[in-house]
Amino acid sequence: MRVVNRLAVASALGFAAYALSYCPSSFGQAVSASPTPVPDGKEVKKIVPTPKPPEPRFKLYGWIEGGITGNPDSPIDNHNFGHLFTDRANEPLLNQVSIVGERALDPNATGFDWGFKAWFMEGSDSRFTKSMGFLDLATDSRIQPDFPEVYVSAHIPIGTTGGLDLKVGKYADPMSAETIDPRNNVFYSHSYIFNFGVPLNDFGFLGVFHVNKYIDLYGGLNRGVNAAFKDNNSSLAFEGGFGLNLLDGNLATVALTHIGPENPGNNHDYRYLNDITTTWKVTKAFTWITDINFIYEASVNAWGGGAAQYFTYAFNDWLTLGLRAEIWRDEKGFFVAQFADNNDFIHLERGDPIPPDPSNYGGGNTTYFETTFGVTIKPPVPKPLAALLIRPEVRYDRALNNSQPFAQHSSQDQWTLGLDVILEF
Repeated sequence: MRVVNRLAVASALGFAAYALSYCPSSFGQAVSASPTPVPDGKEVKKIVPTPKPPEPRFKLYGWIEGGITGNPDSPIDNHNFGHLFTDRANEPLLNQVSIVGERALDPNATGFDWGFKAWFMEGSDSRFTKSMGFLDLATDSRIQPDFPEVYVSAHIPIGTTGGLDLKVGKYADPMSAETIDPRNNVFYSHSYIFNFGVPLNDFGFLGVFHVNKYIDLYGGLNRGVNAAFKDNNSSLAFEGGFGLNLLDGNLATVALTHIGPENPGNNHDYRYLNDITTTWKVTKAFTWITDINFIYEASVNAWGGGAAQYFTYAFNDWLTLGLRAEIWRDEKGFFVAQFADNNDFIHLERGDPIPPDPSNYGGGNTTYFETTFGVTIKPPVPKPLAALLIRPEVRYDRALNNSQPFAQHSSQDQWTLGLDVILEF
């Protein structure tokens, strides 16, 4: 009887292993079999997951972003002063419909590698991301086309270093803690630093030399701030700096400067834009970001600058809390402004005449304070959608030196309630 039982058990185990070898695993992967001995001398087949195939190098993806920023003061010109991309008060905006084709560089490449990126965008954000001479006057409507990035890239091995990463074309400037791509930002609204203290895009080349795993060196030339096929003064600008990667990548700092003439018809007075962004991933859930900014315009002897502090805490995969606090000084009212018509911002950069309008004005000699509290909710979505982000926020702006830049120079402070939705595909 004992012999029969042993044979029955061994036969059952062998049949089960044989059946499993032809079934997918719990993760939907195929399995392969290899013999494994058992105590009674029989053999079962060991289940070994088949390696997941590598992802394709070329990817086609995109997103749609829309939102609204409520202003309880209901300004008569429907503007939220101090905002650019969320400038319209109590009006819904289709910020971006973006489609990207990209072959990104392999971050682990040890030999030569190449890539490219082409990002097309249609939306209200294009009013401020456009470059001079590249679809800049294609339309005067709220919804406008733009190519925020069109470039080729290469990784060039150099000795025992990490090599050189080079991009050539039109690309988003790497300064500040925020980006044109809304998926990388903590909030719907942008900081004063991002709106008024850094370039949004460059046209030229930028290299990043990875000296070792700790130090990166940046350097490149471009046409100037937000300039592409047309430049308002026909002079080049330099951008360079360094990056530090510490604590196994959990602490990173990028310090950059952008130097060149930026005023229409002025080739000798330089603008200096400087920014240091430090990102510290304190724990798996808690991230601390510090953004320090200083800019100087020689033509009017004016400076601006300040700092923004970000804290984010991810409770789980679908809920993240965020807090931003910022102080930014505009010493002579040269940098911070709002724009009445959809193309007034690009007309100002080009040096074109702008019709007088009471909604076109600067904030004057003002030190700005803003704090923003927001939540990012990421509910599950069905395939083929990639993700859904819902981001409500509450923001408070105030002039700290008793000036009144808000609501057409009638208020010292401003409350806004923002909400945007990003659908990734």
